[in-house]
Amino acid sequence: MPQPREGAGSDPGVSALSLPSRPAGMTAGLMDRYGRRATDMRLSLTDKCNLRCTYCMPAEGLEWLAKQAVMSAEEIVRIVRVGVDMLGVRELRLTGGEPLVRADLLDIIAALRQAHPELPISMTTNAVGLDKKAAGLKAAGLSRINVSLDSLHEETFTKLTRRPFLGKVLAGVDAAWAAGLGPVKLNAVLMRGINDAESPSLLAWALDRGYELRFIEQMPLDADHGWTRRNMITAAEIRELLSVDYVLSTDPRDRDGAPAERFEVRRRVPGSAEAAGPVLGTVGIIASVTEPFCSDCRRTRITAEGKIMSCLFSREEVDLLGLLREGATDQQLAERWQDAMWIKPKAHGMDHVGLDAPDFVQPDRSMSAIGG
Repeated sequence: MPQPREGAGSDPGVSALSLPSRPAGMTAGLMDRYGRRATDMRLSLTDKCNLRCTYCMPAEGLEWLAKQAVMSAEEIVRIVRVGVDMLGVRELRLTGGEPLVRADLLDIIAALRQAHPELPISMTTNAVGLDKKAAGLKAAGLSRINVSLDSLHEETFTKLTRRPFLGKVLAGVDAAWAAGLGPVKLNAVLMRGINDAESPSLLAWALDRGYELRFIEQMPLDADHGWTRRNMITAAEIRELLSVDYVLSTDPRDRDGAPAERFEVRRRVPGSAEAAGPVLGTVGIIASVTEPFCSDCRRTRITAEGKIMSCLFSREEVDLLGLLREGATDQQLAERWQDAMWIKPKAHGMDHVGLDAPDFVQPDRSMSAIGG
């Protein structure tokens, strides 16, 4: 079992003094140098997880952050308040690690809902144990759920997650739907030669139940650093895989900064390029690597130990929690946050590198340690 890292999270990251100065008088929201304004906040509640997905964690897991390094419930509520009341955050996603392993999760959500009655609050989870907690999460004020689900086959699921928990995940998905935590969105990462052939059947299953499925290109955020672009299933390949059974057409709704490009789904007439019947639902494809959407990115991220990351692939982090614990005012926290977002890179650059991405430097953190 991974052990806590004593003192983990104490590294101050990029200091306030090293941050490029924002223009004098620029005080509105979380603006960067390229005119983008972050309004979608992703906040990690923990780095711990009860799965060991191959595209995220090594089989033996990672060294967990020491308890004192992780934001407390009160610190989370304060940071969110600064983001919403002072910096224009309009949507909050709670992430991890796995948020459900946090004992005070219901208290955190209830406090956030009390402070922000109209704020959309969603959560990304692997759904292990969600069947017992979905109703309570809804009652506490959670708006909706995103569930990671890469396969409907027990053997494949166990191979990908290194845990035989498919039944628990499916029970959690059903419980979320029954509790009214909709729309229930499912996230699937396709791995070449492992679950890519299952994509049409996974979509059929989601459409039949009214769930919104999004396929995600595997990103270079695995702790083993084994990712290569050559082995990644691309968005173009995903569309090709689905086109065997379905006709996809661009969703007419505005994408509005969302990471997923949505498509309306109709059944394909066998042996034809024509569609048959009505729209069955939608499917999304998040093509962070091959079809990046950096120019319209509206996300700001806070790790479990209170570090600001302006980009999921950023190698620069700015310590917000340390400043808070030193007695900073809300205004000082807001200004540090604005400074951190001002240095957001124009793009991650992966779309310009070769098949094996020799020029791309992978972040030190894995996805579970960042919070997606």
